[in-house]
Amino acid sequence: MVAKVFFADMRAKHKENLLDKVEKLFERAGMRELFAPRDLVAFKVHFGERGNTGYVRPQFIRRLVNKVKELGGKPFLTDANTLYVGGRSNAVDHLQTAIENGFAYAVVDAPLIIADGLTGKDYINVPVNLKHFKEVKVGSALIHADALLVVSHFKCHELTGFGGALKNIGMGSGSRSGKQMMHSDVLPRVNPEKCEGCARCTRWCPAGAIAVSRETKKAAIDQEKCIGCGECTVTCPVEAIDINWKTEPEAIQEKIVEYAAGVLQNKKGKAGFINFVTNVSPECDCASWTDAPVVRDIGILASLDPVALDQACADLVNGEKVLPGCRLEGREVQDIFRALWPQAVWERQLTYGEEIGLGTRQYELIKI
Repeated sequence: MVAKVFFADMRAKHKENLLDKVEKLFERAGMRELFAPRDLVAFKVHFGERGNTGYVRPQFIRRLVNKVKELGGKPFLTDANTLYVGGRSNAVDHLQTAIENGFAYAVVDAPLIIADGLTGKDYINVPVNLKHFKEVKVGSALIHADALLVVSHFKCHELTGFGGALKNIGMGSGSRSGKQMMHSDVLPRVNPEKCEGCARCTRWCPAGAIAVSRETKKAAIDQEKCIGCGECTVTCPVEAIDINWKTEPEAIQEKIVEYAAGVLQNKKGKAGFINFVTNVSPECDCASWTDAPVVRDIGILASLDPVALDQACADLVNGEKVLPGCRLEGREVQDIFRALWPQAVWERQLTYGEEIGLGTRQYELIKI
C-alpha cells in the first residue's frame, strides 16, 4: 500500500495566499469525507509555551475550523496538560497561555477545551495491549470526540529527533501521568526531606502502593506494589516525588506511538492530519523560546495516514541544506535530526507505527 500525501509549497500570489492553500489541502486530501453534521471534532493542536513563537499560527486553524463548520461539524481546539511545570501544566494556566498566543475565540472561531481537565486527572484508560502498555491514559475529550483533525508544527526534537503528527497525538494527548509513563522506566521514590505527609498521593495511587508512616509522617512507596503509573508524581503539591525523565531512546519512540494508537483506536475513518513544515526549530514548541530555523520553510502537507505524512516531512527536511545563522551553520549534514540530536533514533517512531498498523512509510507526494 502506498499512501497519498498532498503538498503545498510556500509560494503565494494575488489570488491565492497560504490560507487558501490550507483549504485546498483539506479538500484534496479527502478530509471533507471525515466529518459529518453534528460531529464533535477535536482539533489536536499545540498552543505553544509562553515565549515560544514556532507553533502553527491561529489564522490557519480558523480556516480549517470554517471548513469543518461548513460540513455541519462542531469543532473545538484541544491539547493535554504538560508534565513539566510551566505555562500549561493545569487547565487555567494552559488556557491563559493559549489565549496569550493568539488562540482566542475571536481569532479561531472555536472553543478551547483542555483534553485532560483541570489538573490532568480527566482521562480514559484505553486498552491497546502492545509492547510497553496494556492500556494508555488519554485525555477524555479526545476519546469522546466523534472525529479528529491533527494540526502539527513539524520541527526537530531533543528526545525524538523530530516531532510531527505521531508525537502530537501520542505524547500530546496523554494525561500528565501518562506522559510520566512515556518519559520514564524508573519507578518513583519519595524524597522525605520534601514530603509533608499530606497523603494526596495515597488517594490517587491505583495500586495502593503508598502509605504515610504514623511515626515519621512521611509517605513511602512500596516498590513491589508500584506499577509506575506516575499518578503520585503529578499529584504531589510540593514535588516530593520527583519527575523521572529516564528511558531508552527507542523505548520513548515506541511508547509515544502506542499512545497515538490509543487515541486513534475509535477514530477509524474519522481522522485527518496536517503538518506545517515551517520554522523548523531545533527544539519542541514546549520550550519557552524558538531558536533560528535549521532549514528554509518548505511547505504544508496533509494526509489521512500519519506515518506516511511524518515520513514525507522528514524526507523533505533532510533534503535541504542548513541555513546560515542556525545552530548547524557551516556543517554539511545528510540527516538534520541526527546532527542536532545524535542520541535520538528518530526513524523508530515511523517503523514502529508501521509495525502496529497506524500507517505506511511508503507514500506518493502529490503537489497541489
